[in-house]
Amino acid sequence: MTTAVIKIMQGNEACAEGALVAGCGFFAGYPITPASEIAEVMARELPRRGGVFMQMEDELASISAVIGACWGGAMVCTASSGPGMSLMQEGIGFAAVTETPCVIINVMRGGPATGQPTLPSQSDVMQARFGSHGDYEIIALVPANAQEAFDLTVRAFTLAETYRVPVIVLSDEIVGHTREKVRMGPEIATATRIEPPREGYQPYMAGADGLLRGMPSFNRGYRLLVDGQLHDETGNRAGHDADVSADLVWRLNRKITDHVDDIADVQEMCLEDAQVVVVCYGTPSRSAREAVDLARRRGVKAGIFRLRTLFPFPTQRLQEVARGSHTLIVPEMNVGKVLMYVQGAAGGAKVISLPKLGGLMHTPEEILAAIITADEGDER
Repeated sequence: MTTAVIKIMQGNEACAEGALVAGCGFFAGYPITPASEIAEVMARELPRRGGVFMQMEDELASISAVIGACWGGAMVCTASSGPGMSLMQEGIGFAAVTETPCVIINVMRGGPATGQPTLPSQSDVMQARFGSHGDYEIIALVPANAQEAFDLTVRAFTLAETYRVPVIVLSDEIVGHTREKVRMGPEIATATRIEPPREGYQPYMAGADGLLRGMPSFNRGYRLLVDGQLHDETGNRAGHDADVSADLVWRLNRKITDHVDDIADVQEMCLEDAQVVVVCYGTPSRSAREAVDLARRRGVKAGIFRLRTLFPFPTQRLQEVARGSHTLIVPEMNVGKVLMYVQGAAGGAKVISLPKLGGLMHTPEEILAAIITADEGDER
């Protein structure tokens, strides 16, 4: 019987280990702080396991190589930080329209431009969702610690293969460089690459749920065209056809938005009677948990709604939570970017933004002060 393995490792190392466990066979990337350790681990470990590591000249080349390797039959991954993610956006849009499953890890740092190369931020969250042009949907997962960096990277591969979509793991410098215990158990479900039947195969013949079945590969007996223009179900260009183009774009979006309940992953704490709810994701969640514990000790009915899946956003579930509370507090290491999603789900609850910039995370005391102020304000 195989037993679980527990190691002390950085969040970046945990991401790399998660990718390897999930079945990643190809990694292309360019070293960039604070994500470099992911490439370093993959460069060492992938060749030992029969995979391929390629250091590219830049991130535009990295995402292009990843897309090509995916259509060659591999499960694929790349990693970068904000500046590199900017270069990848055209490729991410191409992956979305061609329904190429790939995992992209963004270890966020302060920006814009070169910004703060070795300090944390959450300023790339809207880049993950809207970075490329056009109408499309992606999936974005947000770990708060090294264990989740491992677990959510594994899950990212499963989601990418199931929904045939780019999946972004939104880590940050604190998660990436904090060393913690990571449990890698034998029960971990790895992703699988399923090939569709060849007989009567059409590249974009989706089921009633909007999902394609399996992932074909070049040189495996399939006849297919992979093209960035909007296309019909044979893969042929149809950008001139309004109906065909519209049908494809709607399906690319709805194959994610229609499955929010299956994709969404939230952690709820102390919400049974919570009047003040901290809506958080990533690193600030660590401080939020301590702040809510301290608030509870003071008799304040506080709770946590923590997003481990940021996109698609779990609007309906947050609406249900908001109906039982009077205030939602949103701590973010940016100017308040996810705030608009929370406001859209708040109903009659008051929403308070708690941004923090400069490369510093929130302290528990800062979040606690906001909780107490919100609770006292409601009593008045």
